[in-house]
Amino acid sequence: MESAGEYTVRTNAFEGPLDLLLDLIERRKLHIHDISLSEVADDYLSYIETLGEFPTKDAAHFLVIASTLVLIKSRSLLPGLALTPEEETSIDDLEGRLKLLLRIRELAIPVGARFMKDILWFREGDYRVAPVFSPHTEVNPVNMLCIAKEVLKNLPKKEAIPQVLVRQVLSMEEIMDDLTERIKKALSVSFREFTENGAKDKVKIVIGFLAILELVKRGIVSAKQNERFEDIEIEGMEVGVPRYY
Repeated sequence: MESAGEYTVRTNAFEGPLDLLLDLIERRKLHIHDISLSEVADDYLSYIETLGEFPTKDAAHFLVIASTLVLIKSRSLLPGLALTPEEETSIDDLEGRLKLLLRIRELAIPVGARFMKDILWFREGDYRVAPVFSPHTEVNPVNMLCIAKEVLKNLPKKEAIPQVLVRQVLSMEEIMDDLTERIKKALSVSFREFTENGAKDKVKIVIGFLAILELVKRGIVSAKQNERFEDIEIEGMEVGVPRYY
């Protein structure tokens, strides 16, 4: 079983101590979105329950690092969020407090290594007095669980980008050019043959019909329909037998 201070984060993207996790994220060696903060919080609470006594010191350190990770993730999810001056001041204050706590912890390591080894001066009666730390009664596993859940619940949700259906835009000029090229090659073509590739596309059929009318109007092609509802035969004006008017 892990002892207090030896808690190890275990996720799909990372396994190691909390300090290393924060360091990698701050140095952009690991992306904050690859880590599930709710999974880390639940795992830590489960770890606390396995201990014989509540690790007040290590729990406080966990809250400092967890708060820093929550702040980083919040800013990455909403980089362009407009904040009021009061909100910006609160965030800057939180960042300053977190940096100060982390700095104090860093400086405490060499101080702790030399504690009670190189004694230069002490007052009478202070020597060998066991330090006493009495946490507040509200610092307990139940309250920590409630606070962690409340923080995670208030994390901003990443908005889903709406999907838009993109359809090809048909141009009547392109249809007219296509029809003109077809007639140059085949001399004549029926309306049904010309629109066979878009038989299920009513828009193409309508635009194709308008393109024929425009080409007839310009004198580029002629169109003939023998009977009502029959297919329309289209041919170039220079094709076919001479016309008499």
